[in-house]
Amino acid sequence: MSLKTAAAIPALNEERTIAKVIVHARKHVGRVLVVNDGSQDDTQLIAEALGAAVIRHDKNLGKGAALRDSLAWARSSGIDILVTLDADGQHDPEQIPLLVDAVRAGDADVAIGSRPSKPSEMPRHRWMGAEGLNILSDVKVGGKYVDTQSGFRAYSRRAIEGLVISDDGMGVESEILMRARDAGMMIVEVPVTMNYKGSKTSSKNSIPHAFEVLFSIVKFVSVRHPLTFYGGFGVASLLVSMVFGLWTFDYYQQWGRVVTNLALVSIAAGVLGFLSIFTAVILFTVIAVVREQQRR
Repeated sequence: MSLKTAAAIPALNEERTIAKVIVHARKHVGRVLVVNDGSQDDTQLIAEALGAAVIRHDKNLGKGAALRDSLAWARSSGIDILVTLDADGQHDPEQIPLLVDAVRAGDADVAIGSRPSKPSEMPRHRWMGAEGLNILSDVKVGGKYVDTQSGFRAYSRRAIEGLVISDDGMGVESEILMRARDAGMMIVEVPVTMNYKGSKTSSKNSIPHAFEVLFSIVKFVSVRHPLTFYGGFGVASLLVSMVFGLWTFDYYQQWGRVVTNLALVSIAAGVLGFLSIFTAVILFTVIAVVREQQRR
């Protein structure tokens, strides 16, 4: 059976490189989709002239929104394998078959085009940022991956149908891996090369990216494991409250007066602890009810 393949290319003001990416990508897939994420240049005009399907965002919504629309388009279009790659030329479209073959062979639901652990062409500050993001993502995803932040990926039909993205920003790459892992999907890495010369992303500040990934992980963990996340924080806060409360009481017994700062810390930590535990119980109950309804 012939599988229907497609490439999805999120793009923001990429008129300089989008044509080359589309032309090379369509040699290896049946269809090409460009998600014009609020571009103010001729990105959409070029994509349409080259025959690519185009989804237009009137304003920049973020990479997560672009990938969410890409998966929705693939579902409605009956695509069996969807490859995502950047529009700036960083990802080599000629390597698309490497990812497609991994999915076609049944070895993966998500095939990651993985960069070398320390590419010689990669700017040092970006490599250090990427390593930090990999560590953060590995903690939650539950596996050691060389490149958790690569956007060069291939998705099977199971992944296309089963992955639901909520993150709109750059934390989407980690969210996808966490959701795929939770769903029992197979994730593999396929070694590829990257082109950083002339890539706009090579000059972007990695600090905002790191915070987006961190917040995405925190959000995902807090929703999936509310008792552990909020409950653990609540118990820690109550312990802090107890320590400072005993310290305040001990000082009062010795000197006959209350140290206001110590007392305030004890009260604040106690209130925060009870609120966190209350939040954990409420969220756990709500999520349990929602999951039960979904099973029905």
